[in-house]
Amino acid sequence: MRSAFEEFRPASCPPAEWMVRCELAGAYRLFAQLGWHELIYNHITARVPGTEHFLINPFGLMYREVTASSLVKIDLDGNKIDPSPYSANPAGFVVHSAVHAARDDVECVMHTHTTAGQVVSCQRDGLLPLSFTSVFYTGRIAYHDFEGITLEREESQRLAADLGSKNIMILRNHGLLVCGASIADAFADHYMLQRACEVQVAAQATGAVLIQPGDDIASHAAEQFDLSARKGDQNQMLFDAMLRWMWDTKPDFCR
Repeated sequence: MRSAFEEFRPASCPPAEWMVRCELAGAYRLFAQLGWHELIYNHITARVPGTEHFLINPFGLMYREVTASSLVKIDLDGNKIDPSPYSANPAGFVVHSAVHAARDDVECVMHTHTTAGQVVSCQRDGLLPLSFTSVFYTGRIAYHDFEGITLEREESQRLAADLGSKNIMILRNHGLLVCGASIADAFADHYMLQRACEVQVAAQATGAVLIQPGDDIASHAAEQFDLSARKGDQNQMLFDAMLRWMWDTKPDFCR
């Protein structure tokens, strides 16, 4: 499948950048399939290999419309690097540039307003260690207090400081933010985090008395997940399977 991506690469686009473009466009299509989009809003960004530039969705297109060639390349000041008929959403630029500027180890940033993610973001105690997937994040979640629509550049420094070295952040009263060393890593963490939020909301809605694993068990499970998924090849295997799904569904995302 990845060799098929190369068949559509414009001569002006370096191979490494084109691969990232295809993976990122595939991620947008995947988010559309999973219902993680917010119409024309929210973003997934990826760093252009070997540069301080990153790719973002064209403002005004729905996720199901994003293609590799339509992604907008911008710098950390929000300036377009290459000519494009599209612009970038200013709010998306503030959130994502804050992470990309502060974290050289981050290649991809995902931000969503899913219903379950927003519900958990409104809860004082945030994500609780209730379910199989939620314990993966024991001691690994940062929180950032709500400051309004993220349009002010001054918030970038506070957001980056709150994130620190973690890859998962719950934006209080707002939604979820996940970053990773690759698109595959960020996707896998977002999937598990979203599942954890969905289960928490559903479990709380039952009105039943809920049980939580002990702190030692929850921490052990998080360490196991680090070794098996985050430090292994499972995340890439998972994302490759998802890209095959998108390719089978509608392969025009790599154009």
